[in-house]
Amino acid sequence: MKSDAISYPPRGLSRDEAACYVGVGSTLFEEMVADGRMPRPKHINSRAVWDRVALDIAFTSLPDKNNGLQQLLERSKKEARR
Repeated sequence: MKSDAISYPPRGLSRDEAACYVGVGSTLFEEMVADGRMPRPKHINSRAVWDRVALDIAFTSLPDKNNGLQQLLERSKKEARR
């Protein structure tokens, strides 16, 4: 693959990279995938690859401790329905 001067963030991440991306260890990440808090991987030939965008969506959906983001998202959803 020819390289260029622009840096691109990877869209597909390995299990360890995906775990690191969301800030947890690999074991906890696997538990989160198993219980549905994190998305299942896509399969490219024999490789399991996590979509960074899907990880962002799943991470945003995790509960938080009153930092206001969840209320802001809920308010936006209600306003969008109007």
